[in-house]
Amino acid sequence: MTGAVDLVSSFPAAIVGEDRSCFEAFQSEFDYLCRTLRRLGVRPEDVEDEAHEVFLVLNRKWPEYEQSRPLRPYLFGIAFRVASARSRRQQRELPQPLEESASEAPRPDEELEATDARELVLAALSRVPLPRRAVFVMHDIDEIPMRDITTTLALPLFTGYSRLRKARREFEAAVKELRKERFYP
Repeated sequence: MTGAVDLVSSFPAAIVGEDRSCFEAFQSEFDYLCRTLRRLGVRPEDVEDEAHEVFLVLNRKWPEYEQSRPLRPYLFGIAFRVASARSRRQQRELPQPLEESASEAPRPDEELEATDARELVLAALSRVPLPRRAVFVMHDIDEIPMRDITTTLALPLFTGYSRLRKARREFEAAVKELRKERFYP
């Protein structure tokens, strides 16, 4: 995956020049955005395309964004809608397990362990339905407060907590099942 700086050349000059602060905000959160898109089920080969879609939406909605609010929940909401739209377009395809590239680790055994754990988490996340997965990722992984999550996803507060509770159960069940299937320790 290339970085946000490499993507500059793919954006029309009018868009980048139109509102530099929007692009700078996108650029500063590019890595977070790519991780979020992966967690939401976007295939590795599609992450940059979807990140580009998120930027286009962000650029269009930038005047509506309240600068005093945190950017990550706002970006997550856009990424969620973009990932949902892609998911609907790909419903005819067979679901593929989530994959994430391995990070560089100093020792091979640590790298293998981290890769196995990452694959387990992503595979378990792929078994949680997207609306509940979004709440789970935002709350338990990104540590975003539930009030921000429900505002971002336009949900009642109690619906957000209900989705989180169900997602936690589904995630735990998926981890147990995957460990049995793959002989994880």
